[in-house]
Amino acid sequence: MRSARDAKPGVCGGEGTARGARWARRLALGGTLGIVAGCAQDSAAAAAIDSACLSPGAWYALGDPRPRERAEGVLLGEIARREVVLLGESHDDPDHHRWQLQVLAALHTLHPRMAIGFESFPRRVQPVLDLWVAGKLSQKEFLEQSTWDKVWNMPAELYLPLMHFARLNRIPMLALNVERELTQQISRRGWDAVPAEKKEGVSRPAPARDAYRAQLLEIFTQHRRVKDRNAAPVRLDDREFLNFVDSQTTWDRAMAEALARARGLGRGDAPLVVAILGAGHVRHGHGVAHQLRDLGISRIASLLAVDAGSDCAELPAGLADAVFALPALPADAAPPPRVGVRLEQVQEGVDITEVVAGSLAEASGLRKGDRIVSLGGVPVKQIAAVVAALRAPTDGTWLPIQLQRSGQTLELLIKYPPREGPHRGARASSKAPAPARPGQ
Repeated sequence: MRSARDAKPGVCGGEGTARGARWARRLALGGTLGIVAGCAQDSAAAAAIDSACLSPGAWYALGDPRPRERAEGVLLGEIARREVVLLGESHDDPDHHRWQLQVLAALHTLHPRMAIGFESFPRRVQPVLDLWVAGKLSQKEFLEQSTWDKVWNMPAELYLPLMHFARLNRIPMLALNVERELTQQISRRGWDAVPAEKKEGVSRPAPARDAYRAQLLEIFTQHRRVKDRNAAPVRLDDREFLNFVDSQTTWDRAMAEALARARGLGRGDAPLVVAILGAGHVRHGHGVAHQLRDLGISRIASLLAVDAGSDCAELPAGLADAVFALPALPADAAPPPRVGVRLEQVQEGVDITEVVAGSLAEASGLRKGDRIVSLGGVPVKQIAAVVAALRAPTDGTWLPIQLQRSGQTLELLIKYPPREGPHRGARASSKAPAPARPGQ
């Protein structure tokens, strides 16, 4: 059952009414964001929560024994008065990015002076982001000049609606991250062993809380067991684990510094700074929020999207300031992978990180750990080029592939099987085959 939503003095009157009207007009024009401008207040009595715990499409505060539903207009009105808002995501979940767009539109209506930070971009591409927001780059130019395929191993389509929202509204975009090479160096050597000139100006992170260390220990242990099922238990004082903590806190610190700088650049009416970043940097306030507080930013909001079917026990107080319950979306049956490989962009090129059992890749002799040098005689260095080359051949053709494996160069052939023809007397379908999924 939803909480009662009554008019609230000071929110529905004066400027609040004008903002609500603007919000409604934007929705009438856009028609796709699905935000409802709320001039309401929370019911004084706690809302009844059914056995499913969360109602799809509703907001919940996590400060009570059980999640408590909040009126959207009131909650977001409060959030818009913070200094920094963290929108945690699962990188590969399209609904998480649709939710982020919904929240951005609502907050921009309530606080038009805004900046949006993206974990996906390292600091060096900030000039490219500025050109994009200024309308001086096409989408293709923007993705190429920001080296998207190299800096973020996710389809651009997931994030482009957010980036276009910033461009349409001339909202500054912030490159929050550092180069992957820096965090990898720190993970190998530790913070103190990396020279200051290599740290991209990032200051020493605030020490991780004990609870964050425990969370990182679990992640680190899982990573180690993937490599070696018989690996010895990890101790909190293991040097390798301590370096891993240094790497993670450096990552958090870099993003916090970029957000704090943007907040400090405001003249008079400081901007509301919103961050688009992974939920692991947001949960329980251990990551970026902890570093922001160390930098003097105290009014922080942490928001997460969760499945409406989530167990209440998985939503403890302190996980976030509020969560949005995502309705279930029935999944379409995914087409089978055409080749059957998972790829990873590395500095030296493109590596194969997984070969699907029984796949065309396995039958062709490809292995996990292979580095792709060329396809069809054309050198390749970027995932996008590899994906395009793997998709291009027609059924029944062969694709030469050159690999590096254990210091040796190998020449193999990927033999695409011929399509089974129609039965005699049947008319061949003119429907084009479904495109292969990226990275396969």
